Amino acid sequence: MHPVLEIYTPDGFDLWPVAEIEPFGFLPLSGELSPTEVGTAVMRIAECNDIDPDSDGNGDGPPRPAHALGSFLHGLLTSDGLIAAGGLRVTDSSTGVTFLPGCCDGLEDWRDWHRFIDDGSRLGFGHDPSPVAERFGDTVRLTVNAEQSDGPVIELSVTALRHLLAGAERDLADFLALAADWASEHLPEHCVPVTAALGRVLGLPRRRVLPWG
Repeated sequence: MHPVLEIYTPDGFDLWPVAEIEPFGFLPLSGELSPTEVGTAVMRIAECNDIDPDSDGNGDGPPRPAHALGSFLHGLLTSDGLIAAGGLRVTDSSTGVTFLPGCCDGLEDWRDWHRFIDDGSRLGFGHDPSPVAERFGDTVRLTVNAEQSDGPVIELSVTALRHLLAGAERDLADFLALAADWASEHLPEHCVPVTAALGRVLGLPRRRVLPWG
């Protein structure tokens, strides 16, 4: 299990160095990323939130800065409901079956998996395809596409899933530590708020969102 971001790099992005990654591919987040891969991840999360918080027309949100960097980071730094395209990717190494994030459940919702384990409710992730997680007693079934009656599935125990989720959280925490160091170098004037915003969107405890140094 890996926490992943769905990547799309805007043409001509030049606010900081980013890696060349295939559009609409998935970038696994961990503490092993290169500086340009971290830059790509931060770019993608900021791009997902590149909207005016007061776009509902109430006029209560802070104004968008005029300069390019402040404008691009505006939504990330001022929005309450942050999002990140992606989710948790699960691969069965024995069969090669891969369970990919769906379109309706982003990385910001990854803790829904814990609630799924606790209450056993069916967990859907989107459509076209329609990945679904279901619990049957102590067994979890991950269906790659519920619209196919005989499509590929991954089955594992609830205990195994708990271990996988713990590993995914460690990957996110390691990525956040790496991103904090990256922000201190590439976004020194925005390091603290950017790191805090990344911690919020990744659902990590507040004690983990302060820059390391």
